[in-house]
Amino acid sequence: MTMKKTYAVFGLGRYGIAVARELVRHGAEVIAVDSDERIVNAAADELPICKCADVTDPDVIRELGISNVDVVIISMATNLEASVMAVTLCKEIGVKTVIAKSANEMHQKILLRVGADTVVFPENESGIRLAKNLLSSGFVDMVSLAKNVSMVELDVKPEWVNKNLIELNMRKKYSVNVVAIHKGEAVSVDIDPHAPLQADDKLIVIANTEKLSELF
Repeated sequence: MTMKKTYAVFGLGRYGIAVARELVRHGAEVIAVDSDERIVNAAADELPICKCADVTDPDVIRELGISNVDVVIISMATNLEASVMAVTLCKEIGVKTVIAKSANEMHQKILLRVGADTVVFPENESGIRLAKNLLSSGFVDMVSLAKNVSMVELDVKPEWVNKNLIELNMRKKYSVNVVAIHKGEAVSVDIDPHAPLQADDKLIVIANTEKLSELF
């Protein structure tokens, strides 16, 4: 049985609370942290593990057990110094994936340099979308088209390699429609359903959002 990933969200502003809330809503274990006690108290009812703490303090990071977390989302874009310190501390203790929110491109360069694995811009990446991407193992990207419909780019599963779309019958089995195939730098919408899929292909599909988890 595959173990669920665990997450920590540092900074519970509008973006951070959206990420944490969506992760918790889908059953993920989330450590939510903010330095403002009023914000923590307001979020405590919907976030089971919600702490008031200074994530720029190495002792606090250790006490929170962040070394056991799979993914840390640092949502403190207005405080570059705190973001840099949090990224650095997380990577030092061995957190595999650190995602940081950035206010601008200059800050992005700095955060990447100190170890952030991914940097997002809040105006381009909604907190809910980030959470869905994190929860959907194997999904490269997800864009919500409507309340229950999403367009997703996903990796070809090992068991799909050398099989074609007719054999896989994905529409019937997974309720998804393949609309394009991403091969290297090229994206083709003229799909040959008889062509075998390759391991490095990516499928662009439109699907019922609630059924996407069945793919993985």
